[in-house]
Amino acid sequence: MATIIYGSELSKEIREEMRLKLQFFRNNGMRMPCLAVVLVGDNPASISYVKGKQKACASIGMDSLEVVMDASVKQDTLNEKLKELSMNPHVDGILLQLPLPNGLSEDAAIANIIPEKDVDGLTPSNFGRLFLGQPCFTPCTPSGIMELLKRMNCDPNGKHAVVVGRSKLVGTPVARLLQNANATVTICHSHTKNLRDMTKQADILIAAVGKANLFDETYIKKDAYVIDVGVNRLENGNLCGDVDFERVKDVCKAITPVPKGVGPMTITMLLKNTIMAYERGVNYGE
Repeated sequence: MATIIYGSELSKEIREEMRLKLQFFRNNGMRMPCLAVVLVGDNPASISYVKGKQKACASIGMDSLEVVMDASVKQDTLNEKLKELSMNPHVDGILLQLPLPNGLSEDAAIANIIPEKDVDGLTPSNFGRLFLGQPCFTPCTPSGIMELLKRMNCDPNGKHAVVVGRSKLVGTPVARLLQNANATVTICHSHTKNLRDMTKQADILIAAVGKANLFDETYIKKDAYVIDVGVNRLENGNLCGDVDFERVKDVCKAITPVPKGVGPMTITMLLKNTIMAYERGVNYGE
C-alpha cells in the first residue's frame, strides 16, 4: 500500500515555523506582515475561501485586510483599488480572489498588482520570471505540490512527470517547476489522445482536471508518486479527487488524499509568500 502524504499535517509544521518567526518579529517591536484579499461579488465558494485565508493569517499572527467590492463594480474601479493596495506601505501581499464576476477581466485586474506584492504569482512579470528560471513568486498550489514531493522523498531529477491539466493556476506553472527540477515533463489536457497510455508512463503524476475519480489503477504506473489536485463534490455531498484513491493506493508508491492533501498547502504557501514579500521590505508609497 502507498504512503499517504497528508498536506494538512505538513501544513501545520510549516505554519508553526512561520508563527514562531512572526512572534520573533513582534517581540522585537516590528509590525506584522499584512495580506490584503480582494473579494468581488458574493460567490459562496469565494466567500468561504476568503474566510479560510483570514483564519489562516490569524493562526500564525499575520494581519489581514479584506476588501469587498460589489459584483457590479466597474473594471476601472477594481483596477484603481489594486493600484492603491500596491502603493500601501502597510500591505505586503495582495491576492485577488478568483474567479471574478462576468464582465470583469482577471488579466486586466491582476496587471495592477505590483510584482513585489503579487503573492499569488500571477502577474506577467512573475509568470515570465518563473519560465526564465529567475527568482519570483510562484502560484501557491504548484509551490505546495513541490513541497509535497519533498515530503514523499521524491526527487524529480531524471524522472518522467505527467501533468494532466494546463491552467495558469496549476498545470502550466507546476510543469515548469518540475522542469526546473530536471524532470522530463509531459503536459496532457482535454484534447490529449490515449491519455491512459501517457499517464501510465509517469513516475510522477499530477492530476488537475476536475473530473471525479477519473484516474483508476489502469492509469497509474507501479510505484508512481501521485499528487491529486482535483476537488470534486459527489451527489452524496462528499469530496473526492481526480484520482480514485481506493483503487490507486495499492499501485502507487505515495499519494495525496482529497481532502487534506494539496488544499491546505495552497493557503500555507500564500502565507509563506507574504512573509517573503514582507522580509524583502518593498514598501511603495512611503
